Amino acid sequence: MRTSKWHFILYFIFICTPVTLARVEVSATRPNIIVLLCDDLGYGDLSCYGHPVIQTPNLDRLARQGLRLTACYSAAPVCSPSRVGLLTGRSPNRAGVYDWIPPGGRQQANLRDLVHMQKDETTIPMVLSQSGYQTCLVGKWHCNSRFNSPAQPQPDQAGFDHWFATQNNAGPSHKNPKNFVRNGEPAGPLTGFSAGLIVQEAIQWLGQRDAKQPFYLQVCFHEPHEPVASPPALVKKYLPKATNEDQAQYFANVENVDQAVGRLLAFLSSQDLREHTLIVFTSDNGPETLKRYGGANRSYGSPGALKGMKLWTSEAGFRVPGILNWPGTIEPGLVSDKVVSSLDLLPTFCALSDASLPKRTLDGTDISGFLKGQPLSRPKPLLWCYYNSLNEHAVAMRSGDWKILATLQVDGQRLDKITNVHSSNQATIRNAVLGDFELYHVKADLSETNNVA
Repeated sequence: MRTSKWHFILYFIFICTPVTLARVEVSATRPNIIVLLCDDLGYGDLSCYGHPVIQTPNLDRLARQGLRLTACYSAAPVCSPSRVGLLTGRSPNRAGVYDWIPPGGRQQANLRDLVHMQKDETTIPMVLSQSGYQTCLVGKWHCNSRFNSPAQPQPDQAGFDHWFATQNNAGPSHKNPKNFVRNGEPAGPLTGFSAGLIVQEAIQWLGQRDAKQPFYLQVCFHEPHEPVASPPALVKKYLPKATNEDQAQYFANVENVDQAVGRLLAFLSSQDLREHTLIVFTSDNGPETLKRYGGANRSYGSPGALKGMKLWTSEAGFRVPGILNWPGTIEPGLVSDKVVSSLDLLPTFCALSDASLPKRTLDGTDISGFLKGQPLSRPKPLLWCYYNSLNEHAVAMRSGDWKILATLQVDGQRLDKITNVHSSNQATIRNAVLGDFELYHVKADLSETNNVA
């Protein structure tokens, strides 16, 4: 009986989801907002989430002085759709992004070279700009295939006044990257490591903006996604506790992000901005599997006690670290197991900034009351449909304390892996049915070991 009920709920939702440094003078009632987004950071990769070796003192302090989430979810188990979901507050499937986006230029049969966040999507910086916010993106973009080209929307068309970004990874690695673009102009070869470079850009922008207006800053770290490269001093620090140099590189990579966050926090404090600023820290998805592909030899991320890894619809694919910090508003020292998603950011930021919600279906929930100590309830469950999952179950849903997974089947056979939905396969996907259900009381069964379906 329980399985039938969950089958109906999941099927209904699935069918309905288409595919000069001036000090601040803004009012505390409309906070500045900063989103710090890591790339492939595992649920267990921070010391405040239990990592036995990696030291992250700045993020640990941010958590101690704010709210640490133990049931924080990304919009997808892989980068591009996760970022699109965060920006729009909608399932990335609605926005036409189903998997990571390769760079355009080489025609692909599945039209993957044409994928981008759709032009009619409304994003966080768009709605905040309309409410008087200044907006900035630094770091990884990864919401289109034809980066810095008039063929597809770029960060400025998504609402960012200033942007300093790459299409996907920092290249050739995090060290001395050459592929950054600043407001449409190539930045050329840079000296330093990506985490520090983007925080430096953010600080420069903060110092030059109009201090009388609030701001939205999105800091998208490339770390700890491959190709991993870390400061030698940090690598040396971890060598005694690592199994090899590659693992030391990964550990150092995460701490390098922490140090960059520390520099940003110190700047905010020096400008009396901390109490007026809501900071959200999270990851786009779970950790990469070591040596899953040729360049993943330094992917030593930890899923903690969770099942799976990046690209899975099991918990480790999209259950990620989540820290919320807003001095004077969020009570310090809190740890919550309430379900929160990156999809919640847009409606929450709209509520906090007096911005109007987009006139379209949103999948996130306004959690602004929760930040102020009020109870949190979700009117609809969280749903993921990732057609290229490494595990067999392409569909997953979290509702309350429960999580259900299902495969997609056509004519009694599991649907083949799909990296993009287009005219040639859309009908097949629409006709797929759900099967092979697994049901977990995931609040208690964190590792998804006891299937009660």
